[in-house]
Amino acid sequence: MAASTVSSPHRITALLRAWGHGDDAALAELTPLVHAELRRMARRYVRRERRDLSLPATGLVNECYLRLVDAQQVDWQSRAHFLALAGRTMRRILVDVARARQYRKRGAGAEHVPLDERLASPQPGRDLVALDDALHSLAALDERKARVVELRFFGGLSNEETAEALGVSAKTVMRDWQLAKAWLLREVRR
Repeated sequence: MAASTVSSPHRITALLRAWGHGDDAALAELTPLVHAELRRMARRYVRRERRDLSLPATGLVNECYLRLVDAQQVDWQSRAHFLALAGRTMRRILVDVARARQYRKRGAGAEHVPLDERLASPQPGRDLVALDDALHSLAALDERKARVVELRFFGGLSNEETAEALGVSAKTVMRDWQLAKAWLLREVRR
């Protein structure tokens, strides 16, 4: 069987559905098929982060894999749905790491003494935390636009794959993507 046939979106979707119904053999077959895509996503995330990120791409993929395997009763719809959830999971992992790093740098529960803001150095992961906060605010206003950002930016999906995952047209995705990017940029800059 040709490699392109083995890793086709339809094959991946079939394996996801079988795994969702308890077929452990499907998970064993699925893992190598999606591993390269998960690594690509993780490398993109890590590249966007600061150099002092304590979680390398391999660690991000491993942590994401563990969380996805532990996800119970997910009704996998498609490859795009899986990648969207993987992207969201990676984002949550990185935000958790960034928040923990900020917490440790601030003294991890020690008595806080205010410092002159001009003396404070930028916190690693601050931009990711700010983006995550802005994305939560966007979701409160418009859930679909927030999902488009998750799928496109964090999941690395195309307009067409995002449209499929959300059940809307590719033009709607493009419109939502443009509006969401502008809104998030304004929020993060505040």
